Amino acid sequence: MTGDHRDIASESWAFALRLYSAPGVSDACLKLQADAGVDVMLLLVASFAASQRRIRLTPADIRDMDAACGAWRAQVIHPLRQLRTVLKSGPVPAPGGETEKLRSQIKASELAAERLENDLLAHWLQRKTAHHRDLTRDEVGEVVHSVVRHFLGEAQADRVVAMQSAVDTLLSAADKTNP
Repeated sequence: MTGDHRDIASESWAFALRLYSAPGVSDACLKLQADAGVDVMLLLVASFAASQRRIRLTPADIRDMDAACGAWRAQVIHPLRQLRTVLKSGPVPAPGGETEKLRSQIKASELAAERLENDLLAHWLQRKTAHHRDLTRDEVGEVVHSVVRHFLGEAQADRVVAMQSAVDTLLSAADKTNP
């Protein structure tokens, strides 16, 4: 890894943590994940690119980012998330004190896997050129909408409107999230 890659990966991760912890953002992200299948880490990195790095990602860029991390998400992150979710209610001996410890360990592993996805996407992102000016809120919004549309697919692209409240929450928080 080059120093620049580590820098952008660290910046992106710090931004993702700040943005995700902003009021309402985690709920908005989880809604987009549940209702539209959005990869939250990809969404956060795309938001970072637009709002912090002045990189206006295109729908083709979003597809490329998804291709860069799709196997990792499908083969590592999703199975960890599914296992963590299952342990909330069963099978026996879950839920319980001992299984909650296991669930916490799996949650930590899931977060570590998401950090690695962030690093992978940051490595992809370092090839992109920044604009000479900050992107407007509408331009950042276009990037976020491109991510949502990508995960919804063409057949359901009209559902982006139903996700507008979650998108607005994310954009408002991104406006306030500075390095």
